[in-house]
Amino acid sequence: MPEDSCVDLLRWALPRMGLAWPGFRRVRRQVCRRIGQRVQSLRLSGSAAYREYLTGHPDEWVLLDSFCRIPISRFLRDRPVFERLASDVLPELADAALASGATELRCWSAGCASGEEPYSLAILWRLRLAPRFPALSLRIVATDADGELLQRARRARYQGSSLRELPRDWVDASFTRAGTLFELRAEYRVGVEFRLEDIRDALPKGPFDLILCRNLVLTYFEDALQRSTLARMLEVLRPGGALVIGFKERLPGGIPGLAGWASELGIHRKSGRTLAGPGAGSGVGPRLAADSACN
Repeated sequence: MPEDSCVDLLRWALPRMGLAWPGFRRVRRQVCRRIGQRVQSLRLSGSAAYREYLTGHPDEWVLLDSFCRIPISRFLRDRPVFERLASDVLPELADAALASGATELRCWSAGCASGEEPYSLAILWRLRLAPRFPALSLRIVATDADGELLQRARRARYQGSSLRELPRDWVDASFTRAGTLFELRAEYRVGVEFRLEDIRDALPKGPFDLILCRNLVLTYFEDALQRSTLARMLEVLRPGGALVIGFKERLPGGIPGLAGWASELGIHRKSGRTLAGPGAGSGVGPRLAADSACN
């Protein structure tokens, strides 16, 4: 299928799924390749015929929607974000949780793909922060709309290229070799729960202390759906909790209840009670240096 005709099809179809064309410009070839394969399998003549097919076959929209999912992930993707989580954000959230009498810190990874993001958080917590907060456990709910990706996440086996941002000692501590793959050790999977959910339709039950929703809602959703989804997400985020978006993403104007925490990294705080505790707001804490020691 010629790219121009595929782009015309996407400009017509994406708004009908609550998606926005600008977010797909850079990944259009991948999406168009999938659509082209589908058009061939249906023995249709091209994009115009597929558009007509969509009109007459409502169930086909579900498949087209799946073609538009772009899972791009690796461990510690955008490493400075995780450095800030380790040095500042998670310690403050942990202090506040303990002060309230909580025994666990609850996090949600939205659009988790094959699990690299939630597992990165679990590794970071276990190797850097758990010794500082022995009375607090970490619970992570990870959701995605792609069941096949979630199966891969539960298997927790990855190519070495997915681990290239992880410090070498972190890899040695948290993974075992499984042939050519790296398998996450069982103890690092404790507290991580994967759920098949489309954020447009359902959200996990809160409240959460930390929500990571990076390079999803604010990249691929159209404006009205961005706003309604963010509003629902804020309902399950605790006052004083953190929302992390992609560091190149920007919140739409007029979203109440959020203030910058490290806005240059996409980290925002929900307004409410002030977090307190040792080192609050100091930005001082453990770093993700490759030569740091494992605990």
